Amino acid sequence: MAKYLLPFILIVLSISKNVNAFDLTGLQPIAPYGVFSTFSADSLPKGKAAFSTDSDILLDPDYYRFLLKSGYGITDKLEISITIPYVHKWADTIDGFEDSAIGLKHRIFDEERFGLSVAYILNASLPSGRDEFSTDGRFGGGIILTKRIGPVKGHVNFFYEIPGKGSFDEELIFGAGLDFSASHSVKILAELYSKKSHYSEKFDSLEGRFGYRIKAADILYTTIGAGFNFKDKSPDYRIMFSLTFLYPYEKRIIKKIYEEE
Repeated sequence: MAKYLLPFILIVLSISKNVNAFDLTGLQPIAPYGVFSTFSADSLPKGKAAFSTDSDILLDPDYYRFLLKSGYGITDKLEISITIPYVHKWADTIDGFEDSAIGLKHRIFDEERFGLSVAYILNASLPSGRDEFSTDGRFGGGIILTKRIGPVKGHVNFFYEIPGKGSFDEELIFGAGLDFSASHSVKILAELYSKKSHYSEKFDSLEGRFGYRIKAADILYTTIGAGFNFKDKSPDYRIMFSLTFLYPYEKRIIKKIYEEE
């Protein structure tokens, strides 16, 4: 009997080990107010909303992550946003939601006046995910710095988060990203993203991400990218795709100038 149970026990232990090391998503930026996971200090204008659908294909191990994101400009400097992640085929068998995240981003300094845009974020995750993808919620915050130099805009983020489950360690996140305006409607994106996860005592991931964003219309942005983990941590690679819709649509007013004969 034991010899038949042993393979099953080993499989369960293997899955449990992988799930314990699962890297949670948390609050994510909405295009075009961020790179991939690095936030910009810029935010949605007052009264404007954004809706985004994202999909990640993660390789080695292979699984999928889908995100629904939404944001709203309460004022020109204050934005509220939510992120709802869903995981498909983790360990080939496990599907379910991660903890949903909500956050407030407030820009306190503008670049035009201070030479650097500075914002902070207060965020929390609800204990709404499947057990394998949850830390029983979390709360934390971060600082965002943004600077433009010509066609290049740079962003730096520092985040600190405390999981709801006391047995987990706090999380630290560092993100640095660039977006380069190659044309009026195309931006080249690059990002370096490092994280100390809730199951680690040191920074255990360092990922480089590259891609581009196309402004397909005044209300539509398409983002495509790929990520590579430089540390010995799974997943090793990822492919990212997102569609973002802005609402309401603002028509451009074109003024015609007539010359007197």
